[in-house]
Amino acid sequence: MAGGQADENAAAGKRETFNFNSTNMTHFAYGIAANVVAVLLYGSNVVPVKRIETGDGMFFQWVNCAAIWVVSMVGDLMLQSPRFYPFAMLGGVIWATGNITVVPIVKAIGLGLGILIWGSSSLLMGWASSRFGWFGIAAQDVSRPILNYCGAGLCLLSGLIFFFVKTDVELHPNSESIPLLIDRRTNSGSFGPSSSEFWIDIIGPKTRRFIGCLLAVVSGLLYGSSFAPILYIKSHSSCHDSMFHGASVYDLDYVYAQCSGIFVASTVYFAIYCAAMNNRPRIYSRAILPGLLSGLMWALATYCWFLANNYLSAVISFPIVTADLTWLQWLSSNLSELFLQISNKQIVQGYGLVAALWGSLVFKEIRGPANCFIFFLASCVVLTGSLLTAISKL
Repeated sequence: MAGGQADENAAAGKRETFNFNSTNMTHFAYGIAANVVAVLLYGSNVVPVKRIETGDGMFFQWVNCAAIWVVSMVGDLMLQSPRFYPFAMLGGVIWATGNITVVPIVKAIGLGLGILIWGSSSLLMGWASSRFGWFGIAAQDVSRPILNYCGAGLCLLSGLIFFFVKTDVELHPNSESIPLLIDRRTNSGSFGPSSSEFWIDIIGPKTRRFIGCLLAVVSGLLYGSSFAPILYIKSHSSCHDSMFHGASVYDLDYVYAQCSGIFVASTVYFAIYCAAMNNRPRIYSRAILPGLLSGLMWALATYCWFLANNYLSAVISFPIVTADLTWLQWLSSNLSELFLQISNKQIVQGYGLVAALWGSLVFKEIRGPANCFIFFLASCVVLTGSLLTAISKL
């Protein structure tokens, strides 16, 4: 009788282990798939800027941010409207501030190089804020600090190498260089080509390149700190004396609040721009649908990224039902933790490389053997740094 009971317990343990492995691997597969989709969408969402005339980019960024907000509203309804924290909107304001520089960056230094530079600076900002506990976030301990610092140093080095890559960028992709809402009349009463010019068109190539790289670094720093308010809320959700006590720990619950901040800030910036232009903003009709598509892709990529984090976190924190851990459990748990670390901080380099492929293969921004070699070297350096940073946290 006792032997039969032992056999039943052993069989039950095997079933639980099988269920654990099955659920674990399913969550792992979902997390990887969501990460891949996020990388592809993030790396492609700026492509419309290369295909149509956007002028100074202010109208394009407002349409882009409006689409992001609409998608987030749909997502909020699907999530049954979790609690709204206005503080999370601050992250959206920071992101929108960086977003107004996208069009000048792409026009100045190109799609691939621009995204890779702001991706490197964004990565460094995200690493520093979590490693040293900036902005009120709890400092993150790593098991291998030397690897962690080496990885961050390589990411910084890659950003410096990217500065030596020369790009061939076309300022005006098509003939629609005269916007709809602007005073097109010159002294002779005709339509002059200078009516659509803005500062990026009239400065010299070297100055344009320097300003483009500088803007890419600044925008990356803003992007890298845009999720700090969400991390602050989550890190203080367990503090009884905090106003955020009991807040959700799931990133998806804060997407709508952040996107609301994005839309509000972009609307304010666009209103200031209209006032500065004496109510004659440069509005390009062909930028509307591409701007909506770009915003849709960014919002979907953000949801996929956060979904990937949730799935991979579930694999890591999944309860161990047996005392003896099988090799499959060990492998899936460690792989999931590695991919979670990559998802949290290094996904920017993944979509940066996707954008680099768009820029080099499709738009021919990077030409010449020396240029391609420097670009390839910097890409390898940043990938190595990203992997070292991820492995250091295992």
